[in-house]
Amino acid sequence: MIFETHAHYDDERFAEDRGELLAQLPSLGIGKVINVASTISSIEECVELAQRYDHVYAAVGVHPSELEGMSDAVIEKMRELAAWEKTVAIGEIGLDYYWEKDEAVQKTQREWFARQLELAREVGLPVIIHSRDAAEDTLTLMKDMHAENIPGVIHCYSYSPELAREYVKMGYYIGVGGVVTFKNAKKLVQTVAETPIERILLETDSPYLAPEPHRGHRNDSRELVYVVEKIAEIKGITPEEVEDITWKNASGLFQV
Repeated sequence: MIFETHAHYDDERFAEDRGELLAQLPSLGIGKVINVASTISSIEECVELAQRYDHVYAAVGVHPSELEGMSDAVIEKMRELAAWEKTVAIGEIGLDYYWEKDEAVQKTQREWFARQLELAREVGLPVIIHSRDAAEDTLTLMKDMHAENIPGVIHCYSYSPELAREYVKMGYYIGVGGVVTFKNAKKLVQTVAETPIERILLETDSPYLAPEPHRGHRNDSRELVYVVEKIAEIKGITPEEVEDITWKNASGLFQV
């Protein structure tokens, strides 16, 4: 069975078939799914989905590019929802400088990233971290916050194998999805090759980043079979071993 650690089934692109798709996932080998919040409004939507389906769990957090309206009240709402038994992480949180080059905006991202890291520490949940074009600041802030004491995963990992080693030393997992199947994914392939399989998690980031051979289409958890096959190829092990080990990894991190 596959443990899908990062999807966004609250996204409007699933509006027409969300219920049908989620209901059939266990019969297709997707045993557990973490639906991850990214916007302020999606925090409660993710919890509602997890309430509806036994195999779906929730992560509550606000993406660095979605901070408009962020406030102490939102942090308190997250704290409240974090107490629910099927809320398993604070995320996705982090830094994203790809779209935001303004230093003032980047500073705001760093402030709310730190606040949400501290919330995770306070409520005793792991974090799901988004970092894009912000490698140095992400690592620096995490070290300043002593994030080695907050378990978590670097979601949709896109940096170097060397930096991945730094995160693994801190106790973090590396989230691997459809990008690993892309022809131009040499850096990620190398990262997967050099990262212990015991530190890898499976994820889709659905509806984004569908793997080959469906690149460019809407992604969903069924596509993880291609990610499993690619990781198995890189590691020289069987797809069943990839599924079993990453299942144990995710179950241990998220305590489900």
